[in-house]
Order: sequence, then C-alpha cells, then structure tokens
Amino acid sequence: MLRFAPMERVFVTGGTGFVGRAVLRSLVAQGFLVRCLVRRGSEADLRGFEAIDRVPGDVLQADGLVAAAEGCTAIVNLVGIIREHPSRGITFRRLHVTATENMLQVARAAGIERFVQMSALGARTDARAEYHRTKWQAEEAIRASGLDWTIFRPSIIFGPGDGLVSMLARMIRLAPAVPVIGNGRYQLQPIAVEQVAEAFARALRVPATVGRAYEAAGSTAYPYVEILDQIGAAIGRPRVRKVHAPLTLVRGMTRLLQWLPAYPLTMDQITMLVEGSTADPSAFYRDLDIRPESFSSGLARMFGQRRARGTP
Repeated sequence: MLRFAPMERVFVTGGTGFVGRAVLRSLVAQGFLVRCLVRRGSEADLRGFEAIDRVPGDVLQADGLVAAAEGCTAIVNLVGIIREHPSRGITFRRLHVTATENMLQVARAAGIERFVQMSALGARTDARAEYHRTKWQAEEAIRASGLDWTIFRPSIIFGPGDGLVSMLARMIRLAPAVPVIGNGRYQLQPIAVEQVAEAFARALRVPATVGRAYEAAGSTAYPYVEILDQIGAAIGRPRVRKVHAPLTLVRGMTRLLQWLPAYPLTMDQITMLVEGSTADPSAFYRDLDIRPESFSSGLARMFGQRRARGTP
C-alpha cells in the first residue's frame, strides 16, 4: 500500500478540462491541497470543487504566476489542445511548448522541484503529426530543466464527458450508420480517465517515478471497428452499422475543409488515428501500483454513471 503524507499543496494547470477535473478529484481524495490556475471564462468548469483554491491567470502569461505557485511542492501541468485555432492564438506550439516552458520557469522561480507533465502516446522527434512533435518538444524542455520530473503519455482517454467515446456513443444511438475512415483496422488502446488521474496523484509520492516517462494505455489494444462494437454493446446497441469512407477521399476533403470551425477533422487527427495508439503499459501499472481495467468494464462504469445522472 502507498502511504501519503497529508497537507502537501500542488499547483495544477489545465485543471478545468476533462482530464484535469478527474486529476483534481484524485489529488483531493489522496490528501493533497490543490491550487488550480483558472483562465478567465473557465470558472464554471470547476463548479463543485469547493475544496480547492482558484488562482486567476494564463499559462501563456507567466508574469505574476510565481507568487501564486509559492508554497506548493509540485506543479502538475495538464495544459493541451487537440485542435489549433491560429486566428485566436491557439496553436500547438503555444499551448504545448511555450506554456510548458513558462511553467518550468515558474517552478524554478518559486523553488518547486517536482514537475509532472501530461504528454501523449506517440510523442517523438520524428512524428508526422504536429501535435505529437510539439508534445515531444515540451518533453525535451522538461528533461533539460533540472527538476524532478515525471511524464505521462496516455493513449485515448475515455470517461464521462470525453471527446471521442462519448461522441461515438451518441452517433451509434442516433445515426443509421457510423462512418469509418479507411478499413478501420488501426488499433487504439483506450484507458479510463480515473486510472490516468490516479497515476498523476500517486506519482507525486512515488520516488521511483522521478525521471521516468510512462506510456499509459489500457490493458488491450483493439481495432477501431471493434471499439465501435464495444461501445455499442455498452449502450445496448449490439449491432453497429458502419459505412467505410476511403482514406484518400477523407484526406482530400479534410485538406480543403479543415480550416472551417464546423468541420470535424484535421489532417493531424487523421494522421494520428490511422497511425494507431498502442503501447506496453506494464511499467505504468507496476510503478504506480494501479490495477489495469478492461475497456468493457470501463465502458460499463462510464455509461452506468451517465444513467445515474440521467444523461444520454
């Protein structure tokens, strides 16, 4: 059993997002005091988190954040985006690289030695997707920081309020058929958001995680078409009709239309999807003392939670 010392304060960025809120719950449950950076306009996303401190600010404007972070023993940086909006200054380089560099600067200035980072499975120097390349550049800055760091690279994260499994479940319920890009045999290894959140909280008190980058994924990899079938089974739609769209056609359309806010895909997203997202997560589960959960079990829990709240 892990033993947790009480009353350590953690500074969290990106805590208002889907994964961030789960990490906040896990930190509080494990006895940490939490100070969360909240960007203007995101205050409502922390409704129900009365036990945490809120600090107004922006990771892209590091001035003034040092005082807010003082007294904390660690920074947990969860800031990230999956789609760019350059006209609004929302780019992978700014939110992945610059934001991380800013928080490293804050950590050093505030005397904080512990730094835990959310990266992504597939992050590497020669990645085809800009999303993965900038995640890797952020990792490089962390490795060169001199801090006691831990990096997590999750595969697809699912849970109530996520961006993929929830969307696919709605589509399976409402559409006569679900579109599939290409043959649908590319493999994903989904992991429940609760397990990722647990890992972030536990890492802060497990010395063996310092200087380690962990690939976080579910216990089993599945072809995308099988993931659709498992989601269908979990929501009571055991037969999921699928319509396959040729990969070359989808790429061509996306290249032309990805700049439109209403268009649902980007070239980066297609690249990452067909590349797949799989790993050997044994070190993740071993070092963090977390028991792997099957995708089907996580889905049953996820949609059971939704039914309990009365949401579709």
